[in-house]
Amino acid sequence: MTTTPTHAPTTDQTTALTGSERLAELDLEQLRQLVGLVEYDASHDPFPVTGWDAVVWAVGNATQAAAYYENVYGMEVVAYSGPETGNRDHHAYVLQGGAVRFVLCGAVDPDSAVADHHRAHGDGVVDIALEVPDVDRCVEHARSQGATVLEEPHDVSDEHGTVRRAAIATYGDTRHTLVDRSRYTGPYLPGFVERRTTAVRQGAVFQALDHVVGNVELGHMDEWVDFYHRVMGFTNMAEFIGDDIATDYSALMSKVVASGNHRVKFPLNEPAIAKKKSQIDEYLEFYRGPGAQHLALATADILSAVDALRERGVEFLATPDSYYTDPELRARIGEVRVPIEELQRRGILVDRDEDGYLLQIFTKPVGDRPTVFFELIERHGSLGFGKGNFQALFEAIEREQAKRGNF
Repeated sequence: MTTTPTHAPTTDQTTALTGSERLAELDLEQLRQLVGLVEYDASHDPFPVTGWDAVVWAVGNATQAAAYYENVYGMEVVAYSGPETGNRDHHAYVLQGGAVRFVLCGAVDPDSAVADHHRAHGDGVVDIALEVPDVDRCVEHARSQGATVLEEPHDVSDEHGTVRRAAIATYGDTRHTLVDRSRYTGPYLPGFVERRTTAVRQGAVFQALDHVVGNVELGHMDEWVDFYHRVMGFTNMAEFIGDDIATDYSALMSKVVASGNHRVKFPLNEPAIAKKKSQIDEYLEFYRGPGAQHLALATADILSAVDALRERGVEFLATPDSYYTDPELRARIGEVRVPIEELQRRGILVDRDEDGYLLQIFTKPVGDRPTVFFELIERHGSLGFGKGNFQALFEAIEREQAKRGNF
């Protein structure tokens, strides 16, 4: 039996802000610039999504990972759950950077599900949690479309109020927890306490989460595209075939699905048959199955973000100088906000489409396995994903694969 929420759900998901966006003091105009937010009518959406809630990670050492993201990426520890709070299974540190919320989980109990996930996959994303205005409505629709419901809608409460939650399964061991926190004022969820550290605040180098890329096995991309269409009401944004993302040796296929307002975007990749092992093949081998490959972090100033991260030890994929001297590229991208020499000095890529242009750069893998990494993206009207950069990016990734002996 479906339980009706006791509060009125938000219906206008174009103007609604998530709790994280409000905390970051972002407004709709800033979001349009940062992540390409678009207008849409949510009244007939069977699975309305307000935006991102949290990216939940399983890591080998949550205590150290929290310090890394705080001191390197400039995020701030805001909440905690662990043995001291009655959670004897794992440590969980909640970090906030702009409107981006990470929850880093590390097992205390060797038999913890967190430990099992980490043994299988290494450091990686367990849960891409989404804020929704009506958990019950979303779950009812998802179930009717054949989705696997991992957690039925239920309330969790403490002195700060009540959160309504549920969860559905998606590719691999990844899940989407659906969260309605409209009746809650606590630091994260019941069971968590407010937490601050003594670290010197570096300042976050990004303001929002633009998209999360999922890698799936050969032949399964369309299956998961259909899942997001059918179960969650997402629409197609873009499609890239093997010729778009290929070298002489490897290739991949990619399709992009997005929520109605484009706050939540999921590019989905599968390997394409080629002479050698692609980056997707490498990921699937070392992650031991499908999962989240990279997170794109939106920034209003990619130059200062790259400079700050490099000073703190972050390594980025190298871009050859020939990329910046190619006359065809220079003609295509036209004028951007900084001299091309400044982009070249930092290895930042630039792409232009009919709506505008974007600047982007990719880190090397952030863990021991060659799996998860980050993208920094600065949008100037473009709603794309850097199609014009795919060749240069793919070749850069292949150079790193070759160094690892996985190509």
